[in-house]
Amino acid sequence: MKSVIKAIVFFIMGLTVIFYGGAYMLPGEARVERSIDIAAPPARVFAIAADLRRMPEWLPWVATDPQTSFTFEGPDQGVGQVMSWASNNPMVGSGTLRITEVEVNQRIATASDYKGFGASTAVMNFAPEGAGTRVTWVFASKLPGVLDRWAGLGVDSALGAEFEKALRSLKALSES
Repeated sequence: MKSVIKAIVFFIMGLTVIFYGGAYMLPGEARVERSIDIAAPPARVFAIAADLRRMPEWLPWVATDPQTSFTFEGPDQGVGQVMSWASNNPMVGSGTLRITEVEVNQRIATASDYKGFGASTAVMNFAPEGAGTRVTWVFASKLPGVLDRWAGLGVDSALGAEFEKALRSLKALSES
């Protein structure tokens, strides 16, 4: 009986070492990057994407809960503009998004705080591409804990499809 208990204890210890040791071999940051070409000049695309008041027009997760409430603070545009949202739907949740940097017609950087899910940053770059614009959207979030690092393995597949939908909506809105 002692050998069975000893084997179980060693098995559990081995799994624990693999779980914790494996986590620290995983990246400490989750990253999602998606791009799209839009048949509109950078100034037009930028004007839509850089105004947080227009985000509900092209973010797909808004359709997940049409009852999501939005509030806006700060300047009409640029650094310091803040969008807050609240939803009872756990897929949408609540949080804030703040514009932290702007290079007009070239780049927007944001910081977000998803209540219960932590903070992240994102950057949208707008580059002339022929007669249109190539938009590249990059999301990054620190993964400080063991469970965060394991969960980080699924971030690209979970958020990537949503980013692609959002970019397609931004494209349709910009080209109309």
